Formats: sequence, structure tokens, C-alpha cells
Amino acid sequence: MNKFTLGMIGLGTMGRNLLLNMADNDFKVTGYDKDPKMLQKLEEDGKAHNLKGFASLEDFIRSLELPRRVMLLVPAGQIVDSVIKELVPLLDKGDMIIDSGNSHFTDTSRRATELSEEGIHFFGMGISGGEEGARFGPSMMPGGDKTAYNAVKPILEAVSAKVNGDPCVAYIGPGAAGHFVKMVHNGIEYSMMQILAETYDLLKNGAGYNNDQIYGLFEKWNNGRLKSFLLEVTRDIFKVKDEKTGGYLLDLIKDEAKSKGTGKWTSQVSMDLQLPIPTINESVSSRDLSKFKALRVALSNALPHKRIEITDKKTFEVQLEQALYFAMITSYAQGLHLLEQASKEFKYELNLKEISQIWRGGCIIRAELLEDIYQAYSKQAGLPHLYSDSGIQQQLEEIIPATRAIVISAIQNGIAVPCYASALTYFDSLRTDKSPLNLTQAQRDFFGAHTFERIDEEGIFHADWNSNNL
Repeated sequence: MNKFTLGMIGLGTMGRNLLLNMADNDFKVTGYDKDPKMLQKLEEDGKAHNLKGFASLEDFIRSLELPRRVMLLVPAGQIVDSVIKELVPLLDKGDMIIDSGNSHFTDTSRRATELSEEGIHFFGMGISGGEEGARFGPSMMPGGDKTAYNAVKPILEAVSAKVNGDPCVAYIGPGAAGHFVKMVHNGIEYSMMQILAETYDLLKNGAGYNNDQIYGLFEKWNNGRLKSFLLEVTRDIFKVKDEKTGGYLLDLIKDEAKSKGTGKWTSQVSMDLQLPIPTINESVSSRDLSKFKALRVALSNALPHKRIEITDKKTFEVQLEQALYFAMITSYAQGLHLLEQASKEFKYELNLKEISQIWRGGCIIRAELLEDIYQAYSKQAGLPHLYSDSGIQQQLEEIIPATRAIVISAIQNGIAVPCYASALTYFDSLRTDKSPLNLTQAQRDFFGAHTFERIDEEGIFHADWNSNNL
């Protein structure tokens, strides 16, 4: 029989759509799933290509050409380990496994080591774009075993999104680099979603806009420099009516956000690397805080705040557009700075120019702004921070005054804007040549003899803070 070039394990929406995408690009592919309904769905959706899957793992493996290319799209965690455990006895040395789920990068590192000992190639690959991206062109972030990557590179480049003819996929780096970059991508995504939620809050509860007005404003903004996938889908939410009540569906959704953990992972590793990403951290905290609904309701009654109505709405709209643009720049800046630090720490050899390039299309955080970011890293490969680019600096000078006005307005109106405020404070902290943290070092030395350094003399010092002459 004619063997299949690649096999997919996990025929849920993402796995099935990616297989359909591959079949559209004339690759001979198949799939495996324990659920008969998933196999039936693959056959129905893939009728044009006569796509069929396997209910037997053994038959599935036998159907693949050598070396076997097996892609996993199953939930992260223990399930990935379980699938790998079933696979290994059926594979030969030189075969490859590609984990395309949202696995934690430390799990990917461990699995790569374990499978290398078995002679099996392994790499982790982040995929962004949701079900539509998987079907018609995602952004993909593969990293790890380069031999394995090269064996599937033609397939990945063919099915990926394209921007100016460039495929939105590139080899990210060794080890768990692919899954690490996807994790940080998701952290940026958390931040941008929270910023849009705060924008909605300011418009609705600060300026009194209704859903139609917010839709119109987001539509206007999405035709300019703020154009992005997340703004586009957020805009469309404000038009959707509830079939049951006839009202707007958004107004009927409980204000408690859930998460799958990738934002939290980004925050955790930033703390480990001592690289601050406060706006991303605030977005994670905001989701957690939203879960205390009963407490929030009780405190809103016990500690009411009389809001100041925003009357000059035309000026407010102009300022808010600039503040939103600033917060978006800062979300990317923090994520990219974390990637730079992680590349040094974990020896990932990350190319931030290539990463910003493949994020321009197909992925959830794609935005017009990424073209400017791509150009910034194209001009200077070793750019220390996105704020360091002259083009970005010109934009910051223009939009910072409006950002300050929006944050002040939010505080006066008692509207929580943790991401806006933290982004502004992050900016001010980074552009401060002399921080007040010399006092922190003095405090640490006073009560704990932790020592300090001087600005006028080399060395490590400790002072007797309790002596009479101080």
C-alpha cells in the first residue's frame, strides 16, 4: 500500500483541521483517535480528499512511511506522556514525534532527553491561530531536534499562514525553545485581552457608551494602526445577540474569567529569570481576582465610589486610542524582553526578528504593529529592548501624554486599569536613570547585613547603621 507521509494523533478540532489543511496542500496524511466519533468526523470533513483515520494505533503506525512522522495534538500534561508511552514500543530508531500542544517547556525538555535515549527524534511545536488558523494557515513555532524539523519543514511551510509570501513558521531554536516561545506568546495574548477588557470598561462605565457605540469605535480603530486579530474579534462580540433573550450576549456572560495556565507559566518563569513583565502579570492576576465574585459584590456595596462622568468624549476617544496603542507596544516589549533573557539563560539561540516575523500572520496576537516590531529587529539584531528602537521611541513620545491622561481619568472614576497603569509605570521605571532602590539596598544592609555597592568606589560594603555618627 502507499504509505502516509504524516500521521496525526488527536482528531479534535485542531488536529482534524490541521490534517485537512495538509491534505489541501497535497500531502498524504492520516490520523488516529480512540473516539469513533472523531474518526467519523475526519472522514466527513475530509471527503474531498478521501481522508480516513485509524482506530488501531498499531495499524496507524504501520501505515506511515519511514522514517515515521507522528504529530500529537492532545491536551498538555499527563496525556502526552501516556501517548508517548504507547507509541515508543511501536516506533523504530530514527522515527520522530512532534508535540504540537501547549506543553510546559520543562516537560518538553524532559521528553526530548528520554526519547533521545530511545533513538527517537522529538521536538515541541507551538501552534497559534485557533481552529480557523489550523484549517487555513496558522503561525507555528517549532523548536528542538533540527533533524526532525527538517523532515517536516516542507509540510509546515506549506500549511502555515503567509505574510508577503513569507511562511509564518521558522525553526525557533534547540531544546524546548518552540514551546517556550509559544508560552510567552500566550502571555502577551493574556495581556492584550485584559487591555481590551479595560478599554471596554472605560468606554462603558466611564464614558457611558453602549454596545453599538463600542462596536463602531473598535471598527474605526481596527482600520488604523491598532488593526489586529484580537481587536477584530472583540469588535464583533459587541454585535452578537442572544438567541434566548434577544439581548446582547456579552451582557449575559458572567464576569469571571478562566484560563488554562499558560499565562501563569509565563509569569512564573519571568520571576525565576528576574525579568519583570508586570503588564502580563497583571493580566493573570485580573483573571484570578475576577473569580471572587461574591466578595466583589459585597465590597462594591460596602465601599461605593461616585464616578466622575467623562463629558468630552471626542478627546477621550483620541486619548484612549493612543493609550491602547501604547499598552499594545508594551505587551510585546515585555514578552520579547523575556524571550531575550530566556535565550541567554537556556541557550535557545532565539532570533527575535524571525519570531516577530512569524507572529505577523495566522496567530492570535497578529497585529499591524508587528510589522514595525519586525522592522525594529531587522535594523538591529541585538536590540536590547523594543523601547530602544528609534522608530518606536518616536511613537512613544507621541502617545505617552494621552496614556497618562487615560490612567488619571480611570483613577478619578474608580475604574480598575491594572494593565494600563502597570504598562505606564513599567515605561517610567525603565526610563529612570536613578531609581530609589539605593534605599532598598540600605534597608537590606541595615536589618540583614546584606551589603551594598557604592557609586564612588569599587567593592562590596557593609555599614554600621546604628553607630552614633550616622
